Amino acid sequence: MIVWLVIALVGLAALAWGFRYAGQAATGNAPKFRDMSYGVAYGYVLGVAVLAWLAWAYVQGRSDDQAIANKFFFLRIAIEGFIIFAVAAWLFRLLGQNVGTSWSRKMFRSMPLTASFGIMTVLIYAIFAIFAGIIAPYGQEQIIPGVAANIIPGGDPALGGNPDFPLGTDQIGRDILSRLIYGAQNTVGIAFATTVLAFLLGGTLGFLAATLGGWLDQLLSRAVDVLMAIPSLIFALLLMTIAQIWAPQLGIPLTVFMVLIIAVIDSTRVYRLARAVGQNIVVMDYIEAAKLRGEGLGYLVFKEILPNATAPLLAEFGLRFCFVFLTIAALSFLGVGIQPPLADWGTMVRDLSGFVNFAQFAPMAATAPLLAAGAIALLTIAVNFVVDWMLHKSSGLKE
Repeated sequence: MIVWLVIALVGLAALAWGFRYAGQAATGNAPKFRDMSYGVAYGYVLGVAVLAWLAWAYVQGRSDDQAIANKFFFLRIAIEGFIIFAVAAWLFRLLGQNVGTSWSRKMFRSMPLTASFGIMTVLIYAIFAIFAGIIAPYGQEQIIPGVAANIIPGGDPALGGNPDFPLGTDQIGRDILSRLIYGAQNTVGIAFATTVLAFLLGGTLGFLAATLGGWLDQLLSRAVDVLMAIPSLIFALLLMTIAQIWAPQLGIPLTVFMVLIIAVIDSTRVYRLARAVGQNIVVMDYIEAAKLRGEGLGYLVFKEILPNATAPLLAEFGLRFCFVFLTIAALSFLGVGIQPPLADWGTMVRDLSGFVNFAQFAPMAATAPLLAAGAIALLTIAVNFVVDWMLHKSSGLKE
């Protein structure tokens, strides 16, 4: 294997030299090829080689030989998914450029394809989260009478599937498709509420510290330093373990404790950003003018500081939502997050992990835990695409 890898790298190196030389000869030593470094030429050749290998692997994934097709099953699905999402994002951007208000059409015209994909994906997740009760064919906790447990995804009866349940059933006979849809409502909805609470807490205290300064600033900043010194996931896991004991005694759902714990932990990051942005704003002349007019603290924070800090805070909201979302999924995977019978993607990854054992002879079966994991990854990528675009727009940079 190593020998073939070395031979391939040497061959690519020779092709890169030949590519640059041929380009110089064919274009009469044009600047594009004359000034091209060897590393750039190697990158072009390597990129073409990777695309060629992906094309070959995709063909193998559609082979009539089932053993060969199984080896490239997941790569084929990834390539098809990438193409489908790229086309859908392009069509969504095209629709936005021609439908809507003048402001929205202008926004879509300047929007990169990645941001279009991100917004489209976030809207799809929002629709599933809001209308989960209408879209899902079964309830999230419903054990379907007369239906076997552990039905293999794919719907092939020869492999243990059922056409009525395309994604199969879990270990106690609940429909995986329905629980995946309800997972959007629970995981994403709770993550959004937690992020909003973290921003209300961290943003308010950060702006107060920046505006008032003095002992309040020192007290809050040192408390935040202590909390940020502790790894957030380990700290959340420790507090959730304690909350598991208190929740039944107090009669409060464990999910409430989880929201409060994660919101407090993540508010420290929001506090740091709000304080830093606020300190840059409070020294401006219009703040001093407002103080001379006798404006109160509430006016300064909500009328002067907050409107000028909206762009960085919105970008941070997207990033913080991703971290909260992943933290909730991680806690649920460890068994201390969103509790049964509520459907949650982190819990689904843990409960359905046994289907991975079927990957060798029935790759579709192994998609059961990967669907929940993929839903987590897809939303994270989509939000980050939107945040990157927002940061680009708010920074004032031009293409």
